[in-house]
Amino acid sequence: MPRRGETAVVPIDMASGERGGGGGQEQPKGERRRSHGPGHHGRDGPGRQHRGRPPPPPPPPVFRPFRRWFPFLVPLFIVANVVLFVLTMYVNDCPAHALATGAAIGGSVGESATAQGCVLVPELGRFAFQSFKENPLVGPSSATLLKMGALETSKVTKDHEGWRLITCIWLHAGVIHILANMLSLVMIGIRLEKEFGFMRIGTLYVISGVGGSLLSSLFMATNISVGASGALFGLLGSMLSELITNWTIYENKVDSKIYAIFSQIIPYSMFLILFLFLKIQIAALLTLVVIIVINLAVGILPHVDNFAHLGGFTSGFCLGFVLLMRPQFGYINQKNSPLGYPMGVTKRKFKIYQIILFVIATVIVISGFTVGLVLLFQGFNASEHCSWCHYLSCVPTSKWSCNTPNNYCMSSQLGNQLNLTCESTGKTATYVLNNPNNTEAIKHLCVGLCS
Repeated sequence: MPRRGETAVVPIDMASGERGGGGGQEQPKGERRRSHGPGHHGRDGPGRQHRGRPPPPPPPPVFRPFRRWFPFLVPLFIVANVVLFVLTMYVNDCPAHALATGAAIGGSVGESATAQGCVLVPELGRFAFQSFKENPLVGPSSATLLKMGALETSKVTKDHEGWRLITCIWLHAGVIHILANMLSLVMIGIRLEKEFGFMRIGTLYVISGVGGSLLSSLFMATNISVGASGALFGLLGSMLSELITNWTIYENKVDSKIYAIFSQIIPYSMFLILFLFLKIQIAALLTLVVIIVINLAVGILPHVDNFAHLGGFTSGFCLGFVLLMRPQFGYINQKNSPLGYPMGVTKRKFKIYQIILFVIATVIVISGFTVGLVLLFQGFNASEHCSWCHYLSCVPTSKWSCNTPNNYCMSSQLGNQLNLTCESTGKTATYVLNNPNNTEAIKHLCVGLCS
């Protein structure tokens, strides 16, 4: 019999420790009675219990092996991107620049620049957008984006403005651009932050964005690049690597019996692999596939920086093995199991294949960023050493050309007369300026000549 005052944290066999009416003699299993408290009405009263019907067991406690986080960082990222876009449009102030440009040029050309230089001026005022000819994404001018921190390789290499690799991922070229990116961030980022927390997802987002900027600056040296696409593709890549490195701990794995049957009939078959992945987080996998297909389809269009997508995806895929690796379920079960829960053989925290992937991914990330940064600051242009790499960013068709219109002009000025020649198209035009020292007006004329 148990001693008075003794406590236990494991289930107790009530049949062996309950005092019966026969001086502590063990009662049969079907003869056990519940303990009666105040209000007991006796054997024939309302509180009568059937001897052969045990009371219903209490509901099992909800066991969550992994912590669920409240997502606040991803919404903050969305707010920061929107605020910066509004601030960019405020700095852009298209109507004021158009008036200054028209006054500086003068004549019919200046009047045309003033009248057609902005979109939705009466409704938006200084937040009006640039003309569709200059920015088809409905947003600010390229000069304003550069002022706010857009990525241009020459600014990084010659002017040593390496901070543009980070600032460019918070800027967007237009309303269409920011809506597409923020919608993707809501779909992907909030789910990941709930599962892995703000520290891991925030680190992954920023590093993946820098990885996309780094690859873009190496292969697209003459372009201006902005947007969170690289960071978003990093989150997509991390989802894929997270499925790979944590596949053994998901509850909706392939049933062991089905696995055993098919492994004997068709060992190591592609059908088994496909069936396995379809059983693992089917909702996440479908979301991943749909978003990747849409973004890759957009990436082959002209003027879309697909190298930022590829750089961000590769960075995020490798970082997923490093930052999103989970301990095995057996280890978590023994560490966080409820009191009195039976515990089996102790398991190691991580599996061997997880550790191997962790080491390989860490080496790839560190070496890749180191080599990329060294080549970038040395002025290395990767597109000159790879004749086919440009197809990764744009595939020419009969509907469009992949030649990027560079808004760079050769100018010669004699008094108030300005001669401009667009380098990308070869067009030449002559203008008479009221203010020859207005560089903003000259840039506007160059953009119109090269468009």
